[in-house]
Amino acid sequence: MPLPVTQILPELRDALREHGRALLIAPPGAGKTTAIAPALLDEQWCTGEILLLVPRRLAARAAADYMAAQRNERSGATIGYATRLDSRPGKRITVMTHGVYQTRIEADPELTGVSAVIFDEVHERSLGNDVALALTLDVAESLRPDLKLLAMSATLDSQGFARLLGDPPLIESAGKSYSLTIRHVGRDAARPIEKQMAAACKRALDEHEGSLLAFLPGVGEIERTAEALGSLPADVELHRLHGRIDPAAQRAALAKPAPGTRKLVLASSIAETSLTLEDVRIVVDSGRARRPRHDAVAGFTRLVTERASQAAATQRAGRAARQAPGVAIRLWEETATQALPPHDPPEMLAADLSPLLLTLQLWGAEPGALRWIDPPPEASLAIAERQLKAIEALGEDGRITPFGRKLAAMPMTPLHAAALLHGAAMGEAETAAQFVMLVQERGLGGPSEDLAIRLSNWRADRGKRASAARKLAASWAKKAMALHDAKPKRGPDAAIALARALPDNLARPRDGSGERWVSAGGRGFFLDPASPLATASWLLIADATGRAREARITAGLALDAAQVEQAFAERVERRKLVRWKDGRVEAVVEKRLGAIRLSSGPDPDPDTQAVTALLLDKARERLPDLLPTDLIARGRYAGIEKLHPDHLAEQAELWLAPLLAGKRRLDLSPQQWIEGALSLLDWDERQLLDRRAPRHFESPAGSTHAIDYSGDDAPSVEVRAQALFGLTRHPMIGDTPLLIKLTSPAGRPIQSTRDLPAFWSGSWHEVAKEMRGRYPKHAWPDDPASAPPTLRTKRASRS
Repeated sequence: MPLPVTQILPELRDALREHGRALLIAPPGAGKTTAIAPALLDEQWCTGEILLLVPRRLAARAAADYMAAQRNERSGATIGYATRLDSRPGKRITVMTHGVYQTRIEADPELTGVSAVIFDEVHERSLGNDVALALTLDVAESLRPDLKLLAMSATLDSQGFARLLGDPPLIESAGKSYSLTIRHVGRDAARPIEKQMAAACKRALDEHEGSLLAFLPGVGEIERTAEALGSLPADVELHRLHGRIDPAAQRAALAKPAPGTRKLVLASSIAETSLTLEDVRIVVDSGRARRPRHDAVAGFTRLVTERASQAAATQRAGRAARQAPGVAIRLWEETATQALPPHDPPEMLAADLSPLLLTLQLWGAEPGALRWIDPPPEASLAIAERQLKAIEALGEDGRITPFGRKLAAMPMTPLHAAALLHGAAMGEAETAAQFVMLVQERGLGGPSEDLAIRLSNWRADRGKRASAARKLAASWAKKAMALHDAKPKRGPDAAIALARALPDNLARPRDGSGERWVSAGGRGFFLDPASPLATASWLLIADATGRAREARITAGLALDAAQVEQAFAERVERRKLVRWKDGRVEAVVEKRLGAIRLSSGPDPDPDTQAVTALLLDKARERLPDLLPTDLIARGRYAGIEKLHPDHLAEQAELWLAPLLAGKRRLDLSPQQWIEGALSLLDWDERQLLDRRAPRHFESPAGSTHAIDYSGDDAPSVEVRAQALFGLTRHPMIGDTPLLIKLTSPAGRPIQSTRDLPAFWSGSWHEVAKEMRGRYPKHAWPDDPASAPPTLRTKRASRS
């Protein structure tokens, strides 16, 4: 049966022949990936090669193998593929990933011998696809107006891509699919998703015919689901399908099952598009997806598990109805579908843009000069520029350096390229290349976080994936040695080469458990305490995933202190610090590597200004508690704004700093606090303060008493009754009667009054009658207004 896409081939040929560009929307099963490119080989304009760009290595191999088989050939003859770990280029059609294509177009901007470039699954909006499309459009418009361009997708953003490509013809194909039943079974958010996926898969195999494809976020969930499945019926073959398994295992997962059997394929999002899995009639969808998020601070890209988009859910469900009627079982409620994001977010908006920026510098174009669906965010470009300057790929003027050109020549990120070139300089190019490969290829060499263990395992592995990776790493090392024009100097091991590219990721444990680590860049990291790296004194963190605040270390290398201090001596800083500890300023000298403290000791010659500044800061924080309350109260009562705590804090440099010179503590006497604050007042302001809020009251007996301005009854004063004898007018503070708090000879309160003459003539008689019995040795006259004031007993007064 002919594929549906063949029906639109005449229209597509006309569009490319007349306009040179076209947009094709073809639903899953239409055959666009494998039918379009071969159908164009006989066109008059197609005298050279067709490059078909696909998002994933697995899709590239599968598509090339299928198209070659249709011609009774093997991949690598007329039709082939080119991926990073495995390449068999074809003479007329080569299916390739975006990274391989970018290397090719950078090396040959004219795309010599290429007649057409086809972009498949452009709706996925990977950074590689966006960059490849921007560079290709630039080439087509400036160097190759004859180059044919075709963008294809099952769910194309036709308006955005039409605008980008100059409004070419839009062609739509019917799809090839059968009836599809969608069931929503929900899930318990409190239970592990793997156990629920395993249960749903077993139930679906019992209830439906055909093979089953289950979508999970990533490798960890795939392995845990496989474990949760336990034993399966004898006629069910279990397969895993993700980017880490070798090509043979991938092909087995895609192939038609043996007669009398059916498959259960646990897959990542790699199986959403561009692939046809034989015999699949059941899909079980977890509704989760793992997406890359660049951690600009740590310098690597971490994977984040999020809800799948509506577009992804549609693509996944469609896998069940490619070859026969099927069923898609979703582990979420039907009403939740509308809450899913409509599409996967463009990777451009969350990716590391340092490779893009370096590519554009090499290309000789500013980001704004190229055409994008979503332009690179300015903030991300600024971060990328800082990273590239830090590894000396860009100069201070933002232009690419000779070292940056070498980095750009390597088929990897600038940071990894820097590690390789540092390795070449040390005579360790091969091992450095292998470490970079292990960081890029998760799972290669096993699951250990220790790259040294994975390196040993990988070197002993004779599988196809391991061998292909070794071959590629060797080619990297060879290229790095060729780019390094000086004779290598034997130095530290290759781990230091990786560390030189990621110096902010050098880390030390926070404590003896080896569980929590702090990096030179100031970030916190988490490590499984059972990891072989947990006992290391230093780590180079090569990869991490999970929480941004404290990501889990997934790849690292153990280093010792001597290695680090020798290799990074130029980055070690000696800092004189002052800090607040136990109520005093402590002056220390520290050696630091970024945020990591290497050593610390007392500073014999501290910066006195820094000591005083810290004391001032601490004083400002506590000033209302440190200042005598009577001073603050007097100033407030008198309306002297300069004695308000906020103003005193603002002016602390003027009045407090001289008092703190040479000190380490805030141990001033109350009088020093008062005199210091009063130094802000000029002579007139001091006179006004003393007039409006005198500090003391002097009694007729000659005793001096502090006036309290802080209470609700202010101003007030405590005075022994005998000291006020003879007063016939009440004491005043300005126009306000002073509240007199009369006390007994023992200092106990008797009565308070704002009208002393009235008290003498009134309630005094009852008070005196009571007090004579308690204090018979003291005077309690009937007419205190005419009695002489005294602080002495009656006998002492007579002598």
